[in-house]
Amino acid sequence: MSCSAAAGAEAAALLFRSPAPSTIAGRHRLAVSRRTPRRNLRTGVQPHQRSTPSANHRNRVSIQRDRAAASIDEEQQQQKSVDENELLNIQLEDLVGMIQNTQKNILLLNQARLQALGHADKILKEKEALQQKINILEMKLSETGTQSVLSSEAKSDAEGLEFDVVKEENVLLKDDMNFLKAKLIEITETEESLFKLEKERALLDGSLRELECTFISAQSDMLKLGRQQQDAWWEKVENLEDLLDSTANQVEHAALTLDGYRDFQDKVEKLKASLGATNVSKFCLYLVDILQQRVKSVEERFQACNHEMHSQIELYEHSIVEFQDTLSKLINESEKKSMEHYAEGMPSEFWSRISLLIDGWSLEKKISINDASMLREMAWKRDNRLREAYLSSRGMEERELIDNFLKMALPGTSSGLHIVHIAAEMAPVAKVGGLADVISGLGKALQKKGHLVEIILPKYDCMQHNQINNLKVLDVVVKSYFEGNMFANKIWTGTVEGLPVYFIEPQHPGKFFWRAQYYGEHDDFKRFSYFSRVALELLYQSGKKVDIIHCHDWQTAFVAPLYWDVYANLGFNSARICFTCHNFEYQGVAPAQDLAYCGLDVDHLDRPDRMRDNSHGRINVVKGAIVYSNIVTTVSPTYAQEVRSEGGRGLQDTLKVHSKKFVGILNGIDTDTWNPSTDRFLKVQYSANDLYGKSANKAALRKQLKLSSTHASQPLVGCITRLVPQKGVHLIRHAIYKTADLGGQFVLLGSSPVQHIQREFEGIADQFQNNNNVRLLLKYDDALSHMIFAASDMFIVPSMFEPCGLTQMIAMRYGSVPIVRRTGGLNDSVFDFDDETIPMELRNGFTFLKADEQGFDSALERAFNYYHRKPEVWKQLAQKDMKIDFSWDTSASQYEEIYQRAAARARAAA
Repeated sequence: MSCSAAAGAEAAALLFRSPAPSTIAGRHRLAVSRRTPRRNLRTGVQPHQRSTPSANHRNRVSIQRDRAAASIDEEQQQQKSVDENELLNIQLEDLVGMIQNTQKNILLLNQARLQALGHADKILKEKEALQQKINILEMKLSETGTQSVLSSEAKSDAEGLEFDVVKEENVLLKDDMNFLKAKLIEITETEESLFKLEKERALLDGSLRELECTFISAQSDMLKLGRQQQDAWWEKVENLEDLLDSTANQVEHAALTLDGYRDFQDKVEKLKASLGATNVSKFCLYLVDILQQRVKSVEERFQACNHEMHSQIELYEHSIVEFQDTLSKLINESEKKSMEHYAEGMPSEFWSRISLLIDGWSLEKKISINDASMLREMAWKRDNRLREAYLSSRGMEERELIDNFLKMALPGTSSGLHIVHIAAEMAPVAKVGGLADVISGLGKALQKKGHLVEIILPKYDCMQHNQINNLKVLDVVVKSYFEGNMFANKIWTGTVEGLPVYFIEPQHPGKFFWRAQYYGEHDDFKRFSYFSRVALELLYQSGKKVDIIHCHDWQTAFVAPLYWDVYANLGFNSARICFTCHNFEYQGVAPAQDLAYCGLDVDHLDRPDRMRDNSHGRINVVKGAIVYSNIVTTVSPTYAQEVRSEGGRGLQDTLKVHSKKFVGILNGIDTDTWNPSTDRFLKVQYSANDLYGKSANKAALRKQLKLSSTHASQPLVGCITRLVPQKGVHLIRHAIYKTADLGGQFVLLGSSPVQHIQREFEGIADQFQNNNNVRLLLKYDDALSHMIFAASDMFIVPSMFEPCGLTQMIAMRYGSVPIVRRTGGLNDSVFDFDDETIPMELRNGFTFLKADEQGFDSALERAFNYYHRKPEVWKQLAQKDMKIDFSWDTSASQYEEIYQRAAARARAAA
């Protein structure tokens, strides 16, 4: 019975358990409590593990509580505030007094619980002693029966009557013993009920711990309390009150148990009277007296614990009232403080949305160009006043919101740049190749450096609309010139990867971007010259003072001559043009008269020193961009050198003439997307410090592709590529057979737009269909690509030429050692492990120069030798590769430097 009372007392005590001084500390404390056994709250000593019927149950409850705590951790991670450091500013002095009082109550209640457990142990021991005495009594009874039988055989018929009396007494004794056994069974059942109460107490303990975690989580939510969050807080208070009712029910249940003990006491008294009437042995009477004393002792202890529990419940009710009052005060304070600290926690997407809002008003002529410029700069600088105006205007009409913004418009300056990318692709909304990754990766990196970055894209019908946030059409029509007419264009805005993006939807009868594909149309030259003209028209009509307009590849190379020959003459001349050619294989060559579509002067541009193609007698838009841009870049230093010779595909002389403004900058990769420690596509995440996950992913890929798993250490070679001549198709084909000869496994992921190459590799796939060491997957699968990077030990990139290349960087990020041909960006990112002319800390893979089978075999065989014969050296190499920084930060810094130099020259010339 004492266990029941203590259980209720402990349940009430846990309601007052004080949260940690801070959210971070609270989380740490809860995490520790899940890893270590429960300790005595007063002494810190682990309780003795008794083999009682409830021990296993408590273990199961502990496991359930662990799982519940783990679930709560996940909820906390989803709800944790944007900036936890700001939570430390919340003043919780009003709760300190209440917390200190509840801590004292916790100690008192736990003392009572420990005492109750001690009494329960004593009852168990006394029960065992009683059982032993009953066994002795049964033995004596058995001896008495035996003696009676012997007497009946030896004595005469004269003694028969006396024997009958003794026999009758023995029968009565047996009945009494059976009655005592029944009562002992009742005691056992009562103990079981006590254990059930202990079980309920443990469940209640788990729910209270859950409430404690919820309370700590609620503290972290204080800064972002809105109406819904406040309702959630009051719901938590109601849950506490429900818990109080549950505790009261536990008390009532315990009272019923006490009534059962009282019934048992009455039966014991009747037994004592009956035994007295039959004059049985003093031992039986002694036994009954002991039972009576134990019942009385249990009743007294229950009454004491019951009184203490009621006292604590009253204290809890009082604390609930205090908690509600304090909560109301904290809600009011947090609303004020959250407004003070909200700006720092606002994501980039918020400010991008504000910027798009301002531009929309400007284009719709709802605010002046000057006001738009000032508001745009405030959004650019993340001015708190603009944020406050926006938040305070929720629910207002648009005119009221504009008025609030205009009140904030004050002149100011910023050291950042306004950069606009005009491109045909952007990941993940419209992705064909590496260009899309550059636009989003470089844009985000520049945005993090404090620059205002905007993107202009065509609004393709086939783009991934679900990757765009807040997509909406502006109430404005931008008209632009094309083929001697003015055509209307709808302007859509949205945010992609936190960047503000403008989508242009032409209202042209040619439906230029309603073709269900990005490229490959017969009129691509017309489609993208139209888009380039509208993009500049949009910037011109918005009145923006742009610093850098960055155009990419031939599809937007039209921007450079259009800007300087058309729009600069209209007064739109603040910007400087940067052009990046990602691959000089594609140059946008067309008949000269096609330039007239977008309003360019054919006679003015069809000259050798401007846009006339160097070898075909036609115009070349990439050449025009090189001539007309202020900055010309390509995607790696080595590729920049290669294109000045034969790699320039006819533009090498033009590049030499303009070499002073031409530079190669190695691309980066999105290290958030390509991160083995967080990659959701992997079976097991891992890092450079723990490579277990890599072997686990290797095993998972083998199982998925039905590759042999007989030898776990068998090297796996990966290749992910488009099967085109540029990528070294003949060396990829050779690598399949060579890897099999060396005893390795090979996995290829990729397809070919060239039909005869696709058919050739389909034949190879059929040839290896029954080979459990080779798999050719002639398609592209994003999820599978992540698994191949993680599972492979080596990764081949045997390109004929490679402007930059991203797969070798991603492979190293995942601990797969690259084997590449020394060309373009591969030469700038992979350095041979055996090349003694290179510092050891830079050596990160295996390379070859000649694009033949002998050169490739040499590199592959050297890699296999290290893998088999020097596994520790190989492991260190893989770990070193994983730690190399291939993020966009370094590349963005180089772009930032050349942007700033160009902008400075523009300001000096103004």
